[in-house]
Amino acid sequence: MYKSIDQKDIDFFKAILGVEHCILEHLQDYGHDETEDIKSMPGIVLKPSNTAEIAQILKYCNENLIAITARGAGSGLAGGAIPLKDSVVVSMERFDKIVSIDERNLQATVEPGVITEYLQNVVKEMGLFYPPDPASRAFCFIGGNVSTNSGGPRAVKYGVVKDYVLNLEVVLANGEIINTGANTLKNSTGYNLTQLFVGSEGTLGIITKIQLRLIPHPKHNLLMLASFKSSEAACEAVSAIFRAGITPSALEFMERSAIDKAIAFLEAYHIKIKDETAAQLLIEVDGNYLETLQADCEKINDVLEKFDCTELLYADTESQKNELWKLRRNVGHAVKKTSVYKEEDTVVPRAELPQLLTSIKAIGLKYGFESVCYGHAGDGNLHVNILKGNMTDNEWNTELTKGIREIFTVVKSLGGTISGEHGIGLVQKSYLDIVFSKTELNLIRSIKKVFDPNAILNPGKIIDL
Repeated sequence: MYKSIDQKDIDFFKAILGVEHCILEHLQDYGHDETEDIKSMPGIVLKPSNTAEIAQILKYCNENLIAITARGAGSGLAGGAIPLKDSVVVSMERFDKIVSIDERNLQATVEPGVITEYLQNVVKEMGLFYPPDPASRAFCFIGGNVSTNSGGPRAVKYGVVKDYVLNLEVVLANGEIINTGANTLKNSTGYNLTQLFVGSEGTLGIITKIQLRLIPHPKHNLLMLASFKSSEAACEAVSAIFRAGITPSALEFMERSAIDKAIAFLEAYHIKIKDETAAQLLIEVDGNYLETLQADCEKINDVLEKFDCTELLYADTESQKNELWKLRRNVGHAVKKTSVYKEEDTVVPRAELPQLLTSIKAIGLKYGFESVCYGHAGDGNLHVNILKGNMTDNEWNTELTKGIREIFTVVKSLGGTISGEHGIGLVQKSYLDIVFSKTELNLIRSIKKVFDPNAILNPGKIIDL
């Protein structure tokens, strides 16, 4: 149904952007993201620098039925940035400005191509804090985070991206420019269009400006590494910590295979892991009063003792804290280096984590795959990396999907859903029927039709018309 790019289209784009910002060669880097080994080469990559240029591009593509995919840093894990073959990719890499920081109102206005960690470092110098911190924060774009409603380790205390987005400037499929909300902390003026675009993965419009809420930066943090003889015991301890009245700023789970792969990947890790260790929890508390944080750590220690915690390490220095966080943040990269893989982003109520983990391992035995589990345990968000290992191509391409469907069915039965922070994109949409009824899927489809009736925006992602 989509028109292939021809010379007339290329000439039009060059007239808007200039020849140097219309890329026709060496497009390999724009045909994939960090999702498995899926690739699809676009016909052209456009690099606009302002909202007006994007408006012209979208208006033209909509009128001519040309498929278009907006792309951030390409760090996604659900195939959201993978374009249709020979279509248009709009790269947001030139939208890289922090437009303003309002210290009086604790707000920042940014373009979508700003790197997450860069924004965090800039506002930290002002005593301010932008908490969402996905593992890819050193290179991922704020726009991509908004498009997938990213979270990260500190979401357990501070929330995910949606909790910090106040207002968006968006270009619709027909080229019209809208603002979705207001730069206020409260807004009950009609439907919440802002939150509709958060997590929409570029299927409803292209975000060109983002108004973010900031908070004061906490003055202190303490970090602990707890080791357990069983993964289930570690998971059971998670809910108990919250029931004891403690809300950590991060609470991360790693099973032994994830730890070992990350250590091998880093090649330098100076904290010894005992042979008996089956899993670890990385627990952080933060705030403005050190005495309060120390008391919280004592309470956490009391809880952990009830779940056969075999060792509790307190990070005494910033260097040791950084080393522990470096291990956790590199688990995903390490696993990907060992095998062809698929990553599933499950999330359940945190008290159901032990049952989820047990079920995943049983399903792996049934279908013959190895799983490496880790994630944001404080949120009930478990990342399940499935390794191909010795599975045949037929088993990998046919039987594995049955196993994944069983995992997601268990997730649903436990009160969870099939993505906590990675999005649906290309690779998860065939499982949406597990968590949504036909009526609900039709509502999602109807929303897509209202915003993008010609289905030119990131086609093939989330849901098909």
